[in-house]
Amino acid sequence: MSDVADVGRPGPIPAPLWRQIRERPERSPEFIALAAAKRFAGPAESWVRIAGVGHTPQSLAKVAYRKHVRLARLEGLVLGIGGFTTSTFNLVGLGWIQARMVFYIAAAQGYDPHHAMRPAELLALWEVYETPAEARTSLDGVGKTMAESLITAQMSRKKSLTSFAVNWMVKRGAGRLIPFIGAPISAMQNAKTTKRLGRAALDYYGGETKSRPD
Repeated sequence: MSDVADVGRPGPIPAPLWRQIRERPERSPEFIALAAAKRFAGPAESWVRIAGVGHTPQSLAKVAYRKHVRLARLEGLVLGIGGFTTSTFNLVGLGWIQARMVFYIAAAQGYDPHHAMRPAELLALWEVYETPAEARTSLDGVGKTMAESLITAQMSRKKSLTSFAVNWMVKRGAGRLIPFIGAPISAMQNAKTTKRLGRAALDYYGGETKSRPD
C-alpha cells in the first residue's frame, strides 16, 4: 500500500520559468515564487485533504518538511555529479523544491495555498525581502525591485544566473563544484539549507519555537 502522506516529486521546472530566469536572472527568486504559487497551490491543497487524515496540522507540516529535505538531498546528489556544469540547474532545482515545501507546510497548517501572500511569504522566508508585505509590494510592481533588494541584502550583483550560482555554491563549499566529488557535498548542503528554510516555515506558519523535527 502506498503512503498517502507521500508528497511525490515536484516535477520539471516549467519552460516559461526557465526563459524568465535566463532573460532576467536578477529576479529569479520572484519568478520561482510566482511560478510555484501557480504550480503547487492546487496540489498542496489536495495533498492536505488526502494525507491529513489522522494528522494534526503540526504533524502533517512536519511530514512535508522531512520529505522535502530528502528530495533536496537527492537533487543535490544527482545534479552535484556534474559539478560546475550543472550548478545552475542544481540551484534552480533546489529553489523549486524549497518553494514547494513552503507551500505544502503552509497548506498543512491551514493557510490557503492560493492566497496572494504565499509567494510573498516565501520570498521573506528566503530573506530576499525583510517582510512579506515588502515582497508583495514588489511582486505587484510597486516599490523596490528585486535587483535593489538583492543589493540591499548584499547579495551578488552579477548579471548572469551562472554567476549567481557560482557565488552561492562557493559560499557553501567550493568542493561541490568539482564533478563527482561535489555530489555528496551538494547533497549535504542542499539538505542543510532546506532544513533551515523548513524550520523557519514551521515557525512562521505554526508558531513552533520549542519542538522542531530533526
